[in-house]
Amino acid sequence: MDNKIKSMFSPIRAWKYLMRTPVTIAKKDIFVNPREASERYRGFHQNDMTKCIGCGTCSEICPTAAINLVPVEGIVHEDGKLDERPAFDYGRCSFCGLCVDICTSDSLNMSKEYLHLSIDADSFYFMPDSSGIHKTSAKVGYTRDEISELLDLVRQEMQHEDESRRSSFIEIVKGYAALDAKNEAARCVACGICTNTCPANMHIPEYIRAVFDEDLKEGIRQIYKTNPLANVCGRICTHKCETVCAIGHRGEPVAIRWLKRYIVDNADATDYNDAAQESVTAPVNGKVAVVGSGPAGLSCAYYLRTLGYEVVVFESQALPGGVIRYGGPQYRLPEESVLKDIGVIENAGVTFKCSTKVGVDITLDELRDSFDAVFLGTGFSLSRPLKIPGYDHEDVQYAIPFLAQTRDYIREIGPMPDVAEKVTVIGGGNVAFDVARTLIRLQEIKYGKSFVQMASLEDSEHLPADLEELEEGLEEGLHGYFAYGPMAVKVEDGKIKGLEVKKVLSIFDEEGRFNPSYDEHDVKLLESSQVYMAIGQMPEYAYFNDEMRDELLTKRGQIAVTDGGQVESYPWLFAGGDIVRGPDIINGVATGHDSAKAIDNYLQSKK
Repeated sequence: MDNKIKSMFSPIRAWKYLMRTPVTIAKKDIFVNPREASERYRGFHQNDMTKCIGCGTCSEICPTAAINLVPVEGIVHEDGKLDERPAFDYGRCSFCGLCVDICTSDSLNMSKEYLHLSIDADSFYFMPDSSGIHKTSAKVGYTRDEISELLDLVRQEMQHEDESRRSSFIEIVKGYAALDAKNEAARCVACGICTNTCPANMHIPEYIRAVFDEDLKEGIRQIYKTNPLANVCGRICTHKCETVCAIGHRGEPVAIRWLKRYIVDNADATDYNDAAQESVTAPVNGKVAVVGSGPAGLSCAYYLRTLGYEVVVFESQALPGGVIRYGGPQYRLPEESVLKDIGVIENAGVTFKCSTKVGVDITLDELRDSFDAVFLGTGFSLSRPLKIPGYDHEDVQYAIPFLAQTRDYIREIGPMPDVAEKVTVIGGGNVAFDVARTLIRLQEIKYGKSFVQMASLEDSEHLPADLEELEEGLEEGLHGYFAYGPMAVKVEDGKIKGLEVKKVLSIFDEEGRFNPSYDEHDVKLLESSQVYMAIGQMPEYAYFNDEMRDELLTKRGQIAVTDGGQVESYPWLFAGGDIVRGPDIINGVATGHDSAKAIDNYLQSKK
């Protein structure tokens, strides 16, 4: 606010109006030729419907309750927007302008239009668009300025480990302190648009409110209503919620993921366990097998257990957790966080049978005969190969087994992966960066230095990976060859010499099909003695017989299911996670939860 001290003679300036000729407007001209209002006049509202997201902050702040959010007939639903828009009651409006000051999307202003005469009282209640009350697109009067800004548009800063982190697997993000978390929570306007976008429909405004109220037990209670992997998702969730945050239209979105992490990191252990277990009901007559203990399997198992069912999870690996135990790198997802989430699920009464591969150690038919229902959450557990010349060399490594071996090494139950001094990673997604940044750490530990190159079809502005992965990877010394496509793994005398790449001109053809074209004159050899492929994952369906495989799988290798995850023609069989939708962790959590409810409906219908 401008606190400049004014002259004591300032009021005298108003006397100048004594000498001016009064303005008199003839009655006949008041409506026919109305005088234009002054600058920043607070007249009738105008709302740009293409920018308005229906967040309702205007209604919340209105001191006279003059604004209501009402459904708009015929509106086409868009992700990141609600289907309601503000309507104004000018019998109540005080024209204070607070609704304009707080508008998150900058869609609302007040025009210079100030005349409306009608014997129809209903005409004083209307939903404005950009053309205003009389559809005349009157000149803009009052708009928000720096002084009247009501939103905090800048995030609380998060502390990170410095660049020396590349020689260890210590967690990079340090997490919020209490005051930072409270201040960040205060930025939320509680519109709930994030909840609609979150695949699991998490109660985001509610747990953010709990942070602001310093009631972390309530925060945990709100989280566990829809997500039993609070620690995991507080660290490595794809946070789609933040991409639609109302504050993000004019500033930095609220740090929703980090606030969730603050709750799980700081809640009292007893409160945490009580909140997670309070919804577990008494046992009911029903027994369900869950195949796979990744996010979908864990979510399904937990929520089935809260409904009282006996649940047994079959896991092919030695430890439960799937991708969160064997995929996510330690520096982003510490082992302690995974253990905490799985421990809560075990405490709820879920049984885990590890080192048991369905399709090998036990058949799907045997599970069907022993259980009332079966849920498949086996994920995309295999790395997808890129069949370029030399791809089958023994020193060509793949993302999934490499990351799993590294996690076992860090857990001190396996050897260090055999990492060369110069390596190249193929891929541009988050998994490719996981591989590259893990390689940097292993090289630093083994050689005291690192040299990791990355080649991807996409340029740096269009990488499928998160921006933070690119920024942090480059900070750690990654050499990026973006918009360079892999052509061949060059081999001489039985050893890999490097990866040949060509400059990418385009990735898709004129019809939108994947059909990369290259500059034949821009060819490089990225010298390295190992090549790591991280271009995608695919499922393994060893548990299906040929008939089921032909009947159930779609062209993308996923299983066709109903909304609740029930497999058509096999009413006892349900599926979720990557093999149905995704791939990402929060979709796994959501589909696992949905299937738990569908399995409950199915079993109840049989009684």
